[in-house]
Amino acid sequence: MAELVVLRSLWNNLGTGKSICKRCLQTKTCDLIAVRQFYVTSSLFGKRRPPAIEEDIEIPGLERITFADRMYRVPGLAEPTFPEWNRGWRDPFQDPGPKYEEMPLFKEKACYVFNQKTKLLEGVKQALWLTKSKLIEGLPKQILCLAEDPDSRIENEDDRVQRAISHARFWDTTEVRPRKEKYCPVLLSNLLHLCRMLSLRYPSLSKRILAENYKVAAYWTRESSLFQVRGINGLLLNSTSPLAPLATQEEVQATESHILETFYPVSPTIDLQEVHVYEEKNDTGFRQGYPYPHAHTLYILNPLETCARFEPYQLQAKMIMFAFGNLLARARLLYGEQPRVLETPLVMQTIATNGRMFQFVVFQLNTTDLSSSDGIKNLVWLDRDQELYAYAKCLPEIKKKIVVVPAGLSGYRPETFRKFLAMYLHGAVQPSIKTEASAS
Repeated sequence: MAELVVLRSLWNNLGTGKSICKRCLQTKTCDLIAVRQFYVTSSLFGKRRPPAIEEDIEIPGLERITFADRMYRVPGLAEPTFPEWNRGWRDPFQDPGPKYEEMPLFKEKACYVFNQKTKLLEGVKQALWLTKSKLIEGLPKQILCLAEDPDSRIENEDDRVQRAISHARFWDTTEVRPRKEKYCPVLLSNLLHLCRMLSLRYPSLSKRILAENYKVAAYWTRESSLFQVRGINGLLLNSTSPLAPLATQEEVQATESHILETFYPVSPTIDLQEVHVYEEKNDTGFRQGYPYPHAHTLYILNPLETCARFEPYQLQAKMIMFAFGNLLARARLLYGEQPRVLETPLVMQTIATNGRMFQFVVFQLNTTDLSSSDGIKNLVWLDRDQELYAYAKCLPEIKKKIVVVPAGLSGYRPETFRKFLAMYLHGAVQPSIKTEASAS
């Protein structure tokens, strides 16, 4: 039976003109080999390439004999080619639309776009090169001091955070194993609600607002290539006042000697969408005169469990890119379109989670002169893969009659929420003198 399958596959391949691999004859099977498509995102990984479109060959002096006059298909006669039918009116469901070259926003120079679905192959390294930034592992000392300050904590903090986790994982659903799309937004909402409880103690926290489904757009030139960040990117916490710069002027000047890491032979534009119809604009997503113009913290959810989910290094790159896009759009609005080193750097925070693991990013925009790799660099603080808890199970996990993981919440780590709370309080609360002295 196996020999018949092999012969049938060989016959089909000979009829279609496809190549025959030696592995088919050895293993008597013909498997599809997954090929990484380096010119698109990884969503096409594992899919075979589309077949080539066969074009009709016309030989001068010879007339093709078709079955057009018979009005039905006849074996041995060529298929006729009819002219395109014109309805006489525009059908929006059948109208192919104008060509790209005929659109008013068409430009010969390509633009490479990063949107909310882009997954960078090189991850953080590629994002650092695109944004001309220097990476610093860990969070800034100002935020760490707030995380260690006992005066800035919530009453019965650990108990309330564990109840917030239990509400998202157990009490808000009847499923034994709820999906991440269900409990991830609920958990983020519960944690933000706990942070807002400190508004009575710190009144400046009430001068903030959350914005959902806003769109940002920012473009820049990097080594003769045009790049753009745009699209919906998450839940944004806005404030009436900006965050103060985290790095001193000496630390900013020291970035001039930093050399950006490259990833040759991979192109920096890999996995970015190449478009020719675009508009060069900078837009923060809010109208002029908005009472909360300054971006404070961007919250990004990664709740998908399918192949469309972001890997941790891809999610970290997305956090860096959208924090940079928000700050660049704001800097162009304040300082103009001309590239320059900012007198007062702009700072923004980003937090991403999949419902259990948290990623923390702080971005400081020092310059908008991004065309060259020389000069002042931007700064990125990254604290990755911080677990809030280890397991949350409705039923215990038992192996060989031994309870490996008990039912309920286990492995809670309070330091992760303290960092979450410290980033929320940043800009409104000053750490105590004792905490600063112990950190120094």
